[in-house]
Amino acid sequence: MKYFLIGLLFISMNTVSSATGIEFFEGTWEDALEKAAVEEKVIFVDAYTTWCGPCKRMAKTVFTDQKVGDFFNEKFVSMKIDMEKKDGIKFQQKYPVQAYPTLYFIDGKGKVVQKVKGAQNVDNFLSLGASILSKVDYSSEYAALYEAGDRSPELVHKYVKALIKSGKSSGKIANSYLKSQDNLNSSANLQFMFDALVEADSRIFSQVTDREKKIVPLVGKEVYLVKIKKACERTLKKSIEYSSIDLKEEAMAKMKTHHPALSEQFNVKAEMDFTFAMKDADGFSKAIKTFKKKFASSDPSKLFNMSAQINSGFPDHAKLQTESLKLAKMASELGDLPEYHLHYAEMLFNNNEKMLAIAEAKKAIELSKGDRQKESMAIRFLKKYESA
Repeated sequence: MKYFLIGLLFISMNTVSSATGIEFFEGTWEDALEKAAVEEKVIFVDAYTTWCGPCKRMAKTVFTDQKVGDFFNEKFVSMKIDMEKKDGIKFQQKYPVQAYPTLYFIDGKGKVVQKVKGAQNVDNFLSLGASILSKVDYSSEYAALYEAGDRSPELVHKYVKALIKSGKSSGKIANSYLKSQDNLNSSANLQFMFDALVEADSRIFSQVTDREKKIVPLVGKEVYLVKIKKACERTLKKSIEYSSIDLKEEAMAKMKTHHPALSEQFNVKAEMDFTFAMKDADGFSKAIKTFKKKFASSDPSKLFNMSAQINSGFPDHAKLQTESLKLAKMASELGDLPEYHLHYAEMLFNNNEKMLAIAEAKKAIELSKGDRQKESMAIRFLKKYESA
């Protein structure tokens, strides 16, 4: 299994991220319940203690992950509660905790949706979050009222938001409502179309961007731009799903027009993602070199991730494997995480550089002190190199 470690690291690479991750709510429990009720969200509670090793590991490697942050910040109200402090002791009177961490998902009425014991990795935690949303899908309730003839703005707005939250198509309902309106520039309708915006390849995207000067004062410039970026990301994802170059180009063009500050990085990354999915080695090679030069040359996490991505998608492509080795070396030179050095060590070993691989594995062991799982892995691979 030549690329066992590299593949393993690629699966877990999302834990190596410079993003801020989950933005935990700082208010009281009562404030969180009110916020969840108003926004029709579920509260995620990390019930932890300061001495719990798995709690610390999850806080460091999962809650800081960009994908986790993007998903949970949009879909949940998140809280961290120390079970040995006053708030935690009070919390346990209603929501018992016997193991750490315990992950609670509680709706705005205070009802437990699900309780999970033990730390999760990034992929499992995202899957858990998605499964929670499927359990609190209110769209069917709103659908029944809608089909019974309720077309009130309040009902339609809730219906559309519930459809979006549950990952269901909302375009038909949203477009039908907007077509029925005489004044699309009212504050209520501006907010509705902004909330209904999901993808860049939609009529609503044009309606929103045409009214940018009216919508920004309602939602704020930063929130507006985040929504634009997410809409373009969803269209890019659709382009990959349907192998559509036209959709990819549309996402890139709209990002350039409506979010120019991030468009260059978005568009280069879009080329990387699309060519990777299409198994276009030449296109991916060109895109990854551009991304490295412009956006990743001094960022070890990005360099590491690109190397692991190459090994995952193009393990037998000689030109890309040469590039992957360069990226792995740069990441190990710039970063001090054991993952970087162990990843580089494995690549060196597979390229018959046994002594260099041993040296990198020893660096990984030293950097892993205090993390038994990583240290054990590094020791295991060092032994493999030394006995070869």
